[in-house]
Amino acid sequence: MASVQGIQSKLQVCLQHMGENMAEKRQKLELASEKKIDWRKEKQKRKEDRKKWREEKLLKKLERSQQQQQQTEHEKEMMVNEGKTPKGRQYTVSVVLPGSIMDNAQSPELRTYLAGQIARACAIFCIDEIVIFDETGEGSKSVEGNFEGVGKKGQACVQLARILQYLECPQYLRKSFFPKHPDLQFAGLLNPLDSPHHVRIDEESEYREGVVLDRPTKSGKGSFVNCGMRKEVQIDRQLQTGVRVTVKLQQENVELKVQKGTVVSPQHPRTASGLYWGYRVRLASCLSAVFTECPFKDGYDLTIGTSERGSSVETVSLPDFRHAMIVFGGLKGLEASVESDQNLDIAEPSILFNHYLNTCPDQGSRTIRTEEAILISLAALKPRLQAAIKKANEG
Repeated sequence: MASVQGIQSKLQVCLQHMGENMAEKRQKLELASEKKIDWRKEKQKRKEDRKKWREEKLLKKLERSQQQQQQTEHEKEMMVNEGKTPKGRQYTVSVVLPGSIMDNAQSPELRTYLAGQIARACAIFCIDEIVIFDETGEGSKSVEGNFEGVGKKGQACVQLARILQYLECPQYLRKSFFPKHPDLQFAGLLNPLDSPHHVRIDEESEYREGVVLDRPTKSGKGSFVNCGMRKEVQIDRQLQTGVRVTVKLQQENVELKVQKGTVVSPQHPRTASGLYWGYRVRLASCLSAVFTECPFKDGYDLTIGTSERGSSVETVSLPDFRHAMIVFGGLKGLEASVESDQNLDIAEPSILFNHYLNTCPDQGSRTIRTEEAILISLAALKPRLQAAIKKANEG
């Protein structure tokens, strides 16, 4: 009998536990259903918070950009009040020469090295544009073709232009823009330009040259660019793959996996920060095309021809200018270039220029090679060009 009562009491305890468990489960289910309803609300709340956070971030970004703009304007005003010139450089200097000077080199190696000397001279004196014209009198409008060998006419202009462009391009971008080519067979002989835009991998720089990569990006995000850094740069817009761009790097959040940057004009480093950012190369079919195909809106407002028949450079005082052009002749001088140009009906080349100068009076050699004339002339003219700009800024 006692054992039956014990069993009954145990059954009662078990039933009581089962009842409690069922009550707990019901309570948990009720809480879960309540939580489900709360979760929807929580989700909506999170969306609103995220939207609010984005708006605040955009406002902060706008405020920061406005502050930077105001600071830049204030600095400019301060510089003007103090009588100093702005940091940027607005003027340009162009060098013009005939491609036929390449035919005076006795081997492909010497042709390549000659082009390298011209590139070095132009980089040293911060030349913004190199124009190569054809003085053979053929008047060819095409810039296609390859060098066919020493002693053969033609294609000297194209080869010179290609080597100049190759040297101007930063080393980390050359594989993207210069495939294997006979004109660049001896490019290993060339001395590097080491210009400010040839930035090393770990070197800090406000601007960098880059190439747009073939890499997918999210909607509304900019393309990725190889700027020669250890990490890629994401720019502020979508651009075609393989395009060369000038990027202004954002200095904040440099610790992020991807560096942020803004695409700017290739002239922006010069006009905004006063940096020398390399030269661009232009081909002209003849001497007259150098003037008529000028890329600047108002043309060249200061033109200088160089010749041993010109007046001495020591006596000249240059006027204010925005775009200066210095023209060099070939083996037979500018007279031969004028004579072979069918578009020019003049006898004297000095008529074409504002100044016709002899930059090396009392020379000890019968001839001065063009690569030598470039160095001599730029060295003589640079202080006069800077004096003209300084005078204009003070005025």
